[in-house]
Amino acid sequence: MTIPKHDEIRVPALELLTEKDSLKLNEFEAPLAKVFNLSEEEVVEEYESGNGKIFYDRISWALSYMNMAGLVQKPKRGVYQINEVGIEQLKTPENINAFIATKVRKKESTKKTKTEDTNTNQTPQEELYDSFSTIQSSIYNEIIDVILSKSPREFEKIVVMLLQKMGYGGQVKAAGEVTQYSNDKGIDGIIKEDVLGLGRIHIQAKRYARGKSIGREDIQKFVGALAVVQSNKGIFITTSSYTPGAIEYAESLNGATTVVLIDGVELGKHIYEYSLGMQVEQTIEIKKLDSDFWDSREDDPNQNAL
Repeated sequence: MTIPKHDEIRVPALELLTEKDSLKLNEFEAPLAKVFNLSEEEVVEEYESGNGKIFYDRISWALSYMNMAGLVQKPKRGVYQINEVGIEQLKTPENINAFIATKVRKKESTKKTKTEDTNTNQTPQEELYDSFSTIQSSIYNEIIDVILSKSPREFEKIVVMLLQKMGYGGQVKAAGEVTQYSNDKGIDGIIKEDVLGLGRIHIQAKRYARGKSIGREDIQKFVGALAVVQSNKGIFITTSSYTPGAIEYAESLNGATTVVLIDGVELGKHIYEYSLGMQVEQTIEIKKLDSDFWDSREDDPNQNAL
């Protein structure tokens, strides 16, 4: 089963609270995982950013929205209890998401900023990640557009610089070089892996329009060029894509010669991630409570009386 969205978790979480006096956030995970028949892998699956477990985060947002809507209360930090409003709303569970959306919109109505649609099946954190992913994809395309406006020779230089940025060549001074056009023997660039140049990675770079795919024959020619220079390590980089036959051939080399294929999508990602010709436009810092710090502070025994 797929990991449920936060709006799908709300009713089961409320029902769980009717069985318990109160629950801490982390005490929801195991019983709700059983409700949704989640595997251990699904329970511990993290966001691609590495910023926490998906299921646990969605439980947190489900409880947060129900707290904002007045269905649950927090007698103390990190602890949830269902209240009379929540018990009443559970009589018509099919209406709970609409109830929450209405309540939260009313609370947000005085703000000038656009209100959050709390009936979406994504958490605000997930929506942020999706927006970030969309921005990244747009920039990847922009990177390839710029590269296609440059000369093939400049593309070869960019490829060599990128591989060095990625750590190939290590601490070797001037580890990367672009070969001469007049005698390149099918090799566009070389990365020295050690000071003496005993280990080398040879590069083929093709600046092709997006619609023009690299075929099996091109990869075979590159493998032949590697044999001529007695190398068994090659990287083939293009701004376009590879045909299934090209990919299958590269994968079938079985280690005698290793050829890594990098297409336009991966190229854009690598240039972005390794900041080649990129600059930071904006940094958004999102913080969360340090549970270890706050849990070590003394609780007020009379908090319920406030």
